[in-house]
Amino acid sequence: MTDKTLFLAWQDKRLTRAWFPVGRLDILQAPRSYRFRYTQGAERARQRAGFEPLFDFPEWKRSYQSPQLFPLFQNRVISSERQDFAEYLRMLDLPQTAEPAEILEVGGGYRATDNFEVFPKIERRPDGSFRCRFFLHGTRHVAPTALERLDRLQPEEPLYVTLELTNPATTVAVQLQTTDYHMIGWAPRYLVDGLMQAMVHAPQGYAAKVVRLNPSPAPSKQRLLVELSGSWPGDEPMVAGDFEPLIH
Repeated sequence: MTDKTLFLAWQDKRLTRAWFPVGRLDILQAPRSYRFRYTQGAERARQRAGFEPLFDFPEWKRSYQSPQLFPLFQNRVISSERQDFAEYLRMLDLPQTAEPAEILEVGGGYRATDNFEVFPKIERRPDGSFRCRFFLHGTRHVAPTALERLDRLQPEEPLYVTLELTNPATTVAVQLQTTDYHMIGWAPRYLVDGLMQAMVHAPQGYAAKVVRLNPSPAPSKQRLLVELSGSWPGDEPMVAGDFEPLIH
């Protein structure tokens, strides 16, 4: 039984600036084990941008199994021995007992030295609803007045969710706005396709709120933690297209 699924996203910084979900990490329980497989997104990234297999996972069509979290992912979780570890968990709004997979799910495993991030599979509840958390992207591209407004946000403050159809970088994007209409940033690009399809089918069924605002010197990528909830009609999220494993 799958306890949790995370995806590994890769950004082509050389040609397209596009994000691709290239790998799927399943955390299995009873007994605890980990499975990594490349996805159709890796094949599309290979064709469009020359993406190559990762050193830890050299074969495209292989299911990698391990009783421990693979080093590629474990190395993206800061050590619990660090003095700032407790503060880091507070930034992610996680308990001090959080496991590495939970930390990756919220923190994204961002490292300034490469172009990978980790994000969770959206899970739809039996009633069709879902909820996901992410750090706001793109704050360095918003107006100074919007940044000032962002600095005044409070936990639980509601935000508007808006589809943007004329984004110069991605064409389609998901904007986050304050209730007084300051555009403060965007949802991660690798969530946009799925969120767009869901929002088209249920445009009134979405809500977002502030979870936590991390003050300076928190990095811009971990400044504002947002929770988005809504209805996901149709098929199960994130199982087809780029998210489908190359091998089952």
